[in-house]
Parts: sequence; C-alpha cells; structure tokens
Amino acid sequence: MTDQTSIDQTGHSLRRRLDYVPITQRPPLKLPGNARVAVWTIVNVENWSPAGAMPRAVLPPPMGQPLLPDVPNWAWHEYGMRVGFWRFLEVLGQRKLKATFAVNGTACSLYREACAAAREAGWEFMGHGFMQRPMHKVDDQRAAITETIHAIEAFTGRRPRGWESPGLTETDETLDLLAEAGIEYVADWVLDEQPVPLRTRAGEIISVPYTVEINDVVMSAVQQQPSDEIFRRGRDQFDRLYLDGRTTPRVMAISIHPYLTGVPHRIKYLEMLYDHILGHDGVVMWTGAEIVDWYRSQRTAP
Repeated sequence: MTDQTSIDQTGHSLRRRLDYVPITQRPPLKLPGNARVAVWTIVNVENWSPAGAMPRAVLPPPMGQPLLPDVPNWAWHEYGMRVGFWRFLEVLGQRKLKATFAVNGTACSLYREACAAAREAGWEFMGHGFMQRPMHKVDDQRAAITETIHAIEAFTGRRPRGWESPGLTETDETLDLLAEAGIEYVADWVLDEQPVPLRTRAGEIISVPYTVEINDVVMSAVQQQPSDEIFRRGRDQFDRLYLDGRTTPRVMAISIHPYLTGVPHRIKYLEMLYDHILGHDGVVMWTGAEIVDWYRSQRTAP
C-alpha cells in the first residue's frame, strides 16, 4: 500500500516554491517588436581542483582504479580554458552576441585573462559557485555564495544578479540563501520556456529557463552524441519554439563549456546553430539579466 503522506512530504520542499500554472493559462507576454523567441547563451567557466576527483571524466581510470592527480581528465578541462574559451569569444564576437558568463568565484583570479576578456566583451557575469563543487557538498553554502558574489563584484565592479549552482544542485535551503544574498534569478530550475517566480523566505526569485537539453555536458559528455548534435538538436529546438512563439513568446537557452563545444570538431556546429537562429526575424539575443528585466516589466505593465 502506498504511503500518501510520505509521497506528499517528499514533494513538499520543491512544490511549495511555485504554483502549477499551465503555459496556456498565464497572463500574456510580449517581446519587443512582437519577437517570438528570446535566446540566451550561457558560457560556463569552472575551477576543477587537481587535488580532488574531477567533476566529470572523459577517460575512465585504468583497470577501474582511480588515481590522484587525475592528469588526463584535469587536462581535458584545462584545455578548454587555454584554447576552447577563445573560440567561444571569437564566435560570439563575430556575431555581436553577448553571453551570460557562469563563473566560479575562484576562476576570476585563476583564469584572469579569460574573465577579463569576457568582461571587456560586455558579457553578464553570473555566480556559479565558489569552486566546481555540488551545493550539497559545500560545508557552508552561505559563505560560498557570499564569497562568489564578492569575487565577481571585485572583478567587474558589479554584483551578479543571477546564479547557476554547480551541476544545478540545490539543497532545501539554497534558494533562500541566494535570495537573502540579493540574487535575483536562478538557472537551476530547467522548466517552462518562460520565466517563473519562485518563493523564498526572503521574497521572490525568478527562474530563467535554463536547459539540460541544449547543453553540451548532456549531449557530448553524458549521452556521447556525435559532434554535430548541438546543431541538429539546437536547430530543432529553436524551430519549434519559433513556431510556438506565434502565440506566446518562449525562451531558449544554449549552455556551452569550453572543454566540450570549444574543441575543433564541434565548434563549427555551434556557429551553424547561431547562423540558423540569426537567419530568422522575430528573435532577440539576450542575457539572463535582460530576460529578467523584460519579464518583470511585463508583469507590471497595465
């Protein structure tokens, strides 16, 4: 016999954050110029400590015996910061696009040149944890959030408005701590194709639709799809959102990592995806903060 009380308790901590409102029953939204889709790109820059287990691995340990330091998997990621990131900068710059820069707080000093290049390109900096470590493995979440905010503010002169937890991980308290620290939006809740308000003990925080679908960690590292998957899946995702956007606008996220999509055999497919999207009228290419500002303006409009 199913214990209904146990089921209710299991779902309570998340369900109390938001109401169930079908997308067909929401107040109408309108993008500038009657655009159909707002596309935002998230470039993820992380600090993988050579002293610990890698957040992700491309090469399994020989004979199943993990070894530290994990040279090949650490170097796999490090390549992204030394080479792959600069391909992103070129691809986006050539198309006059600005990314949301999801960055570990410690990366601001560790990868200073890359972070400076993102700052000079006008990208929006978003908190992504202090180091690349899941939030439920962080000893003091409040301190890690505060240190990340301070590191970004010291580097850019501005406090970050958004947050993406490492691995999209949260505990029951994470949203409350983020709101109390002044974070305005989060990318951990991968739902709805439109922004959604979430409740916290410090007031409202906005979920901007992030993605585990058009995300190179999922496509390339987890599912191990062919190199062109980001173009094929991204094109199909955009085309459907563009169709749906005739009646109500949608948000499309493209999440990329330098060590994955920044490699030679994948980068051209990212270029192809952007060129496909930019070949359509009725599209805005925004940062997460721009999407939040638009959404709030729509909610307060007469």
